Amino acid sequence: MYDPTVARLTYRALLGRRRALILGALPVLLILISVIVRGLVGADDQTASDLLGGLALATMVPIIGVIAGTGAIGPEIDDGSVVYLLSKPVKRPTIIFTKLIVAIAVTMVFSALPTLIAGFILNGNGQQIAVAYTVAALVSSIAYAALFLLLGTVSRHAVVFGLVYALVWEALFGSLVAGARTLSVQQWSLAVAHKVAGGDLVTSDVSLPTATVLLVVVTVLATWYAGQKLRSLKLAGEE
Repeated sequence: MYDPTVARLTYRALLGRRRALILGALPVLLILISVIVRGLVGADDQTASDLLGGLALATMVPIIGVIAGTGAIGPEIDDGSVVYLLSKPVKRPTIIFTKLIVAIAVTMVFSALPTLIAGFILNGNGQQIAVAYTVAALVSSIAYAALFLLLGTVSRHAVVFGLVYALVWEALFGSLVAGARTLSVQQWSLAVAHKVAGGDLVTSDVSLPTATVLLVVVTVLATWYAGQKLRSLKLAGEE
């Protein structure tokens, strides 16, 4: 289910100079803001939780997921170079699974690691805040990568749709409409973070069992359907 050649090509595409600069911009901004906040406010648990929840988990992680998930396959479909890949003796679900692994790895590195660093800067991991939000970033990276990889497979406007989901649905409606929070990757990952941190600093509107089931179901279904959609693409000359 994992093809090293496909993985190498995908890493090369995702970590090209321009895309790497875009991927690195938000983590650098998060760490810079954390340094400034720590200098102004000092080590404060509530401030750390608010910043990591509002900037890292609600903004940085989904945007990086959009870039990594859609970028893992979308550009190849748009410019037609996917034809070369599909002509090779590699099963199409294997291509999707390999690209998913790469997208997850890239999303985790550019989101979870900066979240951990920012958390230690803000309050030295007091009340397990840094670790809790890092775990949330790791968990949400998997679901985001699967969702946005699917978008990259089915739509030429995947980046736009991904940003609408991340910034409008989760950030806007998720903060205003109670029902929308149940269908939010952010809230599912916060349920996991709440379990890690304990206490009331990290909260979620979704219970941990429900969040776990939804994370698994969404990831599996998105990956499966992306494989089916890629399987349905026809190469020139195919019957």
